[in-house]
Amino acid sequence: MGIIAFLILGLLAGAIAKALLPGDDPGGIIVTMIIGVIGAILGGFLAGLIFDVDPVDEFFSISTWVAAIVGSIILLLIYRAVTGNKRRTNR
Repeated sequence: MGIIAFLILGLLAGAIAKALLPGDDPGGIIVTMIIGVIGAILGGFLAGLIFDVDPVDEFFSISTWVAAIVGSIILLLIYRAVTGNKRRTNR
């Protein structure tokens, strides 16, 4: 998969993760893309460890999308846990 396709996958996976986990998140489209891209890498790594496959092969593969979205959700939860306390102390 090319770098542009991987960035698009990351942006969409990050947006889907934010839609599935509603809440107030700091950051805009750049943070969403970073969470999605790193989440896709994390999801692909975890899927490779658990299922012994390479899910981040093709852009239109369902396993690629599931791995990217699950990885993005995990990363978004970690991001919220890390930044959540900082936002509460500033208010």
